[in-house]
Amino acid sequence: MSQINHHIAEPMLVAYAAGSLEYPFALVVAAHVSLCDECRARLGAHEAVGGTLLETLSAESVSATTRDAVFARLDADPDPETVYQRAGVFPAPVMAALKGRPPRWKSVGKGVRQNILHMGAEGSVRLLYIPPGRAVPDHGHRGIELTLVLQGSFSDEVGHFGVGDLEIADETLEHTPIAGNGAPCICLAATDAPLRFTSVIPRILQPIFRI
Repeated sequence: MSQINHHIAEPMLVAYAAGSLEYPFALVVAAHVSLCDECRARLGAHEAVGGTLLETLSAESVSATTRDAVFARLDADPDPETVYQRAGVFPAPVMAALKGRPPRWKSVGKGVRQNILHMGAEGSVRLLYIPPGRAVPDHGHRGIELTLVLQGSFSDEVGHFGVGDLEIADETLEHTPIAGNGAPCICLAATDAPLRFTSVIPRILQPIFRI
């Protein structure tokens, strides 16, 4: 794997360690951590600090109902999604979201394809397949967008992003990502609000493709 140059922002990594990050972003962070030694080490440090803090808290009594519910969950069979391992360019967290199956690509035009992994009130997360040299329509953001490169690369107004790199875009960024030459660019992208396209046709098609 090429050197990873773009990493998870510290506040987001802290939120992930605390378990307070919404699923779409948490999936992208988990996938990045599985690829990035640096962020995996930083995450371990945050989790160690969290464990130390828990040990300093005084014990609180819980009801019998709550205790029984916790033990029932501990005794239950493991979630089958946790057994999925890396397959091809897709790290284990992505394979879990895919339930061990290959992506079901759907065309969104001009060779670009997507597979929506989750869509909810808290946001969406999807896989994107972008042919070499193809540009994603120019767009801005109404919230946060995380984009993790799993194969190939892309470049935009911010810089170049290769395998393992994570771009964090917010309301201040308007960009036109262009896939690099070579292998098609496959990305894992999560947003907490719809994108803001500048061209008319993408805006018309936006409700259909749920972008």
